[in-house]
Amino acid sequence: MDLLQNLFLILVLILVSSFFSISEISLAGARKLKLKLISEGGDKRADKIMHLQEHSADFFATSQIGLNAVAILGGSVGEGSLRPYFTQWIGYIYHGQYLDNIAFFTSFVVVTLLFILYADLIPKRLAMINPEKMALLVINPVLVVIKVVQPLVWIINGIANLTFRIFKINTVREESITFDDVSAIVDAGAEAGVVLQQEQHFIENVFELEERTVPSSMTVREDVVYFTLDESEESIRQKIAEYPYSKFLVCGENIDNVIGYVDTKDILVRILNHQSILNIHESTIRNVLIIPDTLTLSELLDKFRANKEDLAVVINEYALVVGIITLSDIMMTVMGDWVAPIEEEQQIIQRDEHSWLIEGSTPIDDVRHALECEFTDWDHYETLAGFIMYRLRKIPRPADFVIHEGLKFEVVDIDHFKIDQVLVTRMPIEMMGESE
Repeated sequence: MDLLQNLFLILVLILVSSFFSISEISLAGARKLKLKLISEGGDKRADKIMHLQEHSADFFATSQIGLNAVAILGGSVGEGSLRPYFTQWIGYIYHGQYLDNIAFFTSFVVVTLLFILYADLIPKRLAMINPEKMALLVINPVLVVIKVVQPLVWIINGIANLTFRIFKINTVREESITFDDVSAIVDAGAEAGVVLQQEQHFIENVFELEERTVPSSMTVREDVVYFTLDESEESIRQKIAEYPYSKFLVCGENIDNVIGYVDTKDILVRILNHQSILNIHESTIRNVLIIPDTLTLSELLDKFRANKEDLAVVINEYALVVGIITLSDIMMTVMGDWVAPIEEEQQIIQRDEHSWLIEGSTPIDDVRHALECEFTDWDHYETLAGFIMYRLRKIPRPADFVIHEGLKFEVVDIDHFKIDQVLVTRMPIEMMGESE
């Protein structure tokens, strides 16, 4: 009868210890974002869990009191109750002088294994599987236990806080969420199949709007199509027919003398009404948004929203036009290849598994995504051509090359000092130590 009572007491102690183990893992591991969703659903236990996480000192002190007290009591009760029986059972086969020591060691191992398995390992693994669900189950009993042992908790926390102050340890929990945290969650969701590949691509690109500057997505100066004040009607008609743009800049003598822009539909209305379009600048010209080339895409979105515009002219520090950018350009940056039209001449062409042919004007961020490599000093260049010139420190010539992160960037075509085409090849491992 004594054995059954002792075994029952050990079982109770294991259950108590497993309760503290589950509480410790689940309450510490419960994710704040999920708890907020549960709280918004009307379950007030989630609010208690979040409050406990913010003031966790009392809980952890209570948890350690419970775990250590139960472990000590369980070892004492288990060893004392089981050793006589192990002495008797082992005595049937061994009667030497080490009988008591063997019985003690055997009872110690059995009790320890029971507590490791059923009071620690299994409960903690259960709590890790779904910490929010387990935390909701144990939060109310935990709060009761904390109140019961509050005086002892005050003493323990007082000593712990004094130790932290002596060693100048910061005990404030950092709750901020960074881009790396969100990116890791998105990557994990993509691996689990919860987030689709295109959704992962969109989310990452949205966060990059804070880092990418306007020149990375704009139409560069050389490709801007515009009207001048003294342009002929025939020339205007030809440009409208040749370039499928909805808006055209209107400039003075050159592109740096920007006056405004006109909407193509206003011109078409005049053409359909058989009216002259030579004086279109006077009747339908609109003010254009002028922005510096130092803005990020996120800041430009705010400008578009505030000014209710979707077209902007980009100028540099010398007030010279370097390009234009539209709201569609930003959206194309976010959506990437998923909505990009198929062009006859792609900027990045993969020749085989280890080589690419890339236009020099390709934004460096697009190159980074295509080649899966990183570039530093982004403030010094925006395109692949700019990167090569920055690394070479000269105007490149055909066959000049740069080696970066195991990739060889070789200039293959130059057009009036402008890098037109770059051949990128992945170098063999044995050659990666060589420099240009």
